Amino acid sequence: MTAWLAKLRDVRFVRYVLASVGALAADIGTFLSLLALGVTPALASSLGYSIGIVVHWLFSSRTVFQETVAQDRGARTRQKTLFVLSAFVGLGLTTAIVGMGDAAGIDPRLAKIAAIAVSFTATWLLRAQIVFRASKSAESDC
Repeated sequence: MTAWLAKLRDVRFVRYVLASVGALAADIGTFLSLLALGVTPALASSLGYSIGIVVHWLFSSRTVFQETVAQDRGARTRQKTLFVLSAFVGLGLTTAIVGMGDAAGIDPRLAKIAAIAVSFTATWLLRAQIVFRASKSAESDC
């Protein structure tokens, strides 16, 4: 049973990485477009990340964590709220890292790469352990 759960988690992580790539494409596309329009790096990063949040929810709830998406309306609203809160953690990290990098004279695109790594790790941990955690009854059914 433990080996089966480990395999399931590995597959889920791969799906999460792929969902993140899709969300990242939306994020980076928005970020670079806004930079080209003269928007400040921190604001461009925040807006790009926000677009990525929407894309990531769609992918995460439909392809990554579909077996643990809450079915009850109230529980689903709670889950969406937790997802958005986890996204705000990532957004805060991203904005701070890009803003500090820009203030330090670092190319905002390089700062964004560092922010992506930090934000990805933080949001994966929050979403896997809190937002889409299987309920106790679902875990006992396995």
